[in-house]
Amino acid sequence: MMNELPIDMNNPHVREYLLLIRLQVLTPLSLLINIGSVLTCSLVADPSIRGIFRLYPAPISPKAVVIGAYVLLIYAAQIGYCVLLTAARKPETKQAMIKGVGFTLILSNVLMAVWAITWILQLFLASTILLALIALLLLYSNLTLLVYHPPTSARPLDVALIHAPMRFFLILPLGIMFEYSLFVYLGYTYTPTAPGIPADYAQYQLPGFLAVALTNLFSSVVIATRRDIVWCIAAVWICVSLWSERPKGAAVYITALVFTAIHPLALIAGFIYKRFVKTGRVALVPEDDALYRAARVPDSTSQPNAHIDRSTAATNGQVNGANAQQGPREVDPEELWG
Repeated sequence: MMNELPIDMNNPHVREYLLLIRLQVLTPLSLLINIGSVLTCSLVADPSIRGIFRLYPAPISPKAVVIGAYVLLIYAAQIGYCVLLTAARKPETKQAMIKGVGFTLILSNVLMAVWAITWILQLFLASTILLALIALLLLYSNLTLLVYHPPTSARPLDVALIHAPMRFFLILPLGIMFEYSLFVYLGYTYTPTAPGIPADYAQYQLPGFLAVALTNLFSSVVIATRRDIVWCIAAVWICVSLWSERPKGAAVYITALVFTAIHPLALIAGFIYKRFVKTGRVALVPEDDALYRAARVPDSTSQPNAHIDRSTAATNGQVNGANAQQGPREVDPEELWG
């Protein structure tokens, strides 16, 4: 059927156009599947997603309300992405959505919908595997965006509706959900008591401390080196979800609280380093070097021996012009500009 159409299917522009149409149809559909599955498992199923959190308290259990607000923000950002997907006109924006995001967001939404079902069915091995796959897919997509379609202030909508949703979505499984699901599968949980505080909530402090410290240390490095505001907000959000859920062992609670302050400091340090670090030497082209030297020749009206200085400057200009043919010369910007 496609071969009978008067369209050259081997044309790369035609193929990209058809791929964009597929994304415009499948991305909102996958988002609806994700939202429908998560809402059904949260409001209708018994036990619900939040009920599983209560049945299996762990050293790194997040506060369900805070994570729920985080997920709602992801959904809102993805709705904006879907609108941009249909309204985009700039070629750079279309390339970022086709080649940077592509089908990874669609697959991640579908896997998230399946994860919600495995979670309420208490299939924790399947849940952990699904969260790992989601994290890998989103990590690949985010790396592709950063390398080939980096965020720029010239296209703020791309930053807000492409990079931000993908980054927020990545940090959810990478920063807390995968680790928590793995803890539940390995049995690093407390004995639930309703109502009241678990009597053994201080157990498994070392695994909990390592999980929280390593993931947040990685986040701090990314925030400082990339000066990533979105990652900083998401990482702080995850830390708040950890220390706001009580009771918590001292090791996990203090670590989450400390990194809540470290992440913004890492972001500020990254901007300060970029602002004040020395950029090294600057290579001036021969024309700029000649102009710089010519600007220092005195005016003939102000000094009596100016004709001698001009002849000397002309001779020096000829010598410098001959030397300039050999290539640019490196100078120290501090010596040049004072």
